[in-house]
Amino acid sequence: MRSDEALHRPRLSEVRRPYRAAGFAVAALLVGTCSQPPTVLEQVRSTGVLKVVTRNSPTAYYLGVEGPEGPEFELASGFARWLGVEASFAIAPSGSAALGEVVHNRAHLAAAGIVTADDHRGRVGFGPVYQRIAQYVLYRQREDAPQDPAALVGKRIEVIAGSSHARALAALAARTPGLGFVEVRNVDQLDLLARVSSGDIDYTVADSSEFSIGRHLHPELATGMELAESEAVAWAFGLRDGSLGPLVRSYFAEIERDGSLAGILERYYSAAQRFDYLDSINFIARVQQHLPVLRPYFEEAAQESGLDWRLLAAVGYQESKFDPHATSPTGVRGLMMLTEDTARRVGIADRLDPRSSILGGARYLLEVRGKIPDRIREPDRTWLALAAYNIGFGHLEDARILTQQQGGDPDAWKDVRARLPLLGQERWYLQSRHGYTRGWEAVAFVDNVRNYRDMLVWMTGDPDSEIRLVRPAANGAGAG
Repeated sequence: MRSDEALHRPRLSEVRRPYRAAGFAVAALLVGTCSQPPTVLEQVRSTGVLKVVTRNSPTAYYLGVEGPEGPEFELASGFARWLGVEASFAIAPSGSAALGEVVHNRAHLAAAGIVTADDHRGRVGFGPVYQRIAQYVLYRQREDAPQDPAALVGKRIEVIAGSSHARALAALAARTPGLGFVEVRNVDQLDLLARVSSGDIDYTVADSSEFSIGRHLHPELATGMELAESEAVAWAFGLRDGSLGPLVRSYFAEIERDGSLAGILERYYSAAQRFDYLDSINFIARVQQHLPVLRPYFEEAAQESGLDWRLLAAVGYQESKFDPHATSPTGVRGLMMLTEDTARRVGIADRLDPRSSILGGARYLLEVRGKIPDRIREPDRTWLALAAYNIGFGHLEDARILTQQQGGDPDAWKDVRARLPLLGQERWYLQSRHGYTRGWEAVAFVDNVRNYRDMLVWMTGDPDSEIRLVRPAANGAGAG
C-alpha cells in the first residue's frame, strides 16, 4: 500500500458483550483440528477482537458527542457484540483502500459504505445489501446544471482516488471524447464538496447519502446528472475460508427482522433529509461570526457538566441564534432562554450574561437528563432530555405514557417523537396529567438541535486529536 493510503487507527473503548444469537453455530464452526490453520472466525474468537476497517465520513464513522459515531460504526460494533468480541476500528482513506486491507488480511471486515461492484468479486465476499444509493454530479446552484456528459467536457472535476465515483467517471470518459477528471488522494468527500462550493473546482461526484448530509454544510450545492443509480451498499470480507460470511448474513437478517437496521439508518439520515437552504446559510454565518467568542464558555460548561460542548452550542443556537439578549413574550431570556425560576435554581444570577446563561443551560439540561430512567441508553436518553428541556419533564412523561398505551416503546425517541404532537389535541391532552402542550415544537426543537450538533461536529471536528497514524504491515501480514 502506498504511504498516502496509510491507515489511521482510533483509540476506542468498545466493551465486550456476551454472545447472544448464534452461540451454537459459532461453537460448531470453531471445531477444528490442530493440523489445520485457524479460520478467520476462530482467529476472531481466540483474540477476542474483530478488526474492522472503515472510512472517516458522516456516512460511515466519525468522532461525535460521546466518541465514535456513524452508521457503519454502530452496525459493526453491534456485529462484534453479537459475536461476543470487541471491535477494533482502523480508518482507510477510501473504499478501495478499505477493500485492500481485507484482501491482504489486515482486517477481518470492511464496513465503509462500500458499493458492490463486479470487479471486486473474486477478491472479496460481500454481505447482504442493506442500503441503495445513487451517484450524482454536484455543482453550485449559481452555475448551469450539468444534465448530460457533454456538459462535463472541459470542466474541472475532482473525485477521490480509487473510489466508485472515479470508476463511474472513467467509464463515462471512455465514451465521451474530451471528458477528463482528476483523482485526488488524502481528501474526504466533504473536502471535495467544499471545493465545489467555493468555486475551486466545477464538479465532483457524490453518493445521494453523502449529498443529503453535505448540503447542510454547503447549501449552495445541487445535484446535476445522475451518474449511477441504485447502487448496492454492503460489507466486504475476505475469501480465505468463508467462515465469517454466514454470520454476517445471519446478523443482518436478525437486525432487519427486529427493526434495528432501520432504526440506525433513520437515526443518521432522517434529520439530514430535512433541509432548509436559508436556515443552513444563516447557521453557518452565525457560527463563523459568534462561535469563536462563545466556544470557551461552551467548553467550560461541557467540562463542568460532562455534556459535549457542540451539543450545548446547538441548543444555544436553536434557542437564541447565539443572541445573549434574546427575550421571548413568555419571559424566558438569554442565550440559553432560561426562565427566571430555572436560572435561580441552577445558580445563575444574570441570564443576559452569555457565560452565565450557557453554564445555566448546561446545568438545566443535565438536571432533566438525570430524571430520565437509567435503563434508557444513548442516544435516546439525550434526545428525550432535549424534549424535556423544551417542554418540561412532566409533558415528556405524558408523551411516554401515551406511547406505551398505544403499543410503542416509551424508551425509544422515535416512538415518543411520534406521540408528542398528540398532546396538542384535546382528545389526548385531556387524558394526560399535565394537560396541553405544543408537542410538535418539542419535536422540531430536538430535530433542529440534532441537525445543528451534527453540523458542528463536521465543522469543528479534529480527528487528528483522536486518531494516530499507523503504518500498514506488508501485504502478506494477516489480520490476526
